Amino acid sequence: MNRRGYIQALSVLAFAWVATAPLAAQTRPAKPEAAPDKPFAEHFIALQLSDADAKKERLVLSVASNVLKAYGPDKVAVEVVTFGPGIDLLRAGNEHRALVDSLVIQGVRFTVCGNTLDSIERETGKRPTMNPHAHEVQVGVGHMLDLAERGFTIVRP
Repeated sequence: MNRRGYIQALSVLAFAWVATAPLAAQTRPAKPEAAPDKPFAEHFIALQLSDADAKKERLVLSVASNVLKAYGPDKVAVEVVTFGPGIDLLRAGNEHRALVDSLVIQGVRFTVCGNTLDSIERETGKRPTMNPHAHEVQVGVGHMLDLAERGFTIVRP
């Protein structure tokens, strides 16, 4: 390659880097904003659960556990967002309660949709008893949108 070709190639590479650098910066969330309880997190994942299916519950919990193992509990922020029939995972008597509690100790956050709880209460006259570690949000899907806007990757196992 002659000198002119070399300079052109370097120019193209420099332009590509400059053109994509702002995009890369935009996809990285501001750490304090994204997960204030995980100041050293480099990765952010939200797991959606909207099905009342024991196999899907196990899958979501397995994914959360595997992500913690792969990156380390301090380097990843994991949030499981439940809404609709998926809130069954966070009912106080769920068969996976011990695993949920274990993941909470490792830093996984579990949220439950308040609208779903309100609907069940209207239909049955009683609000479901939830795992005390579950954080209630008003709108589960809205919370997922908020997490996505803060840089979380949304996964529906």
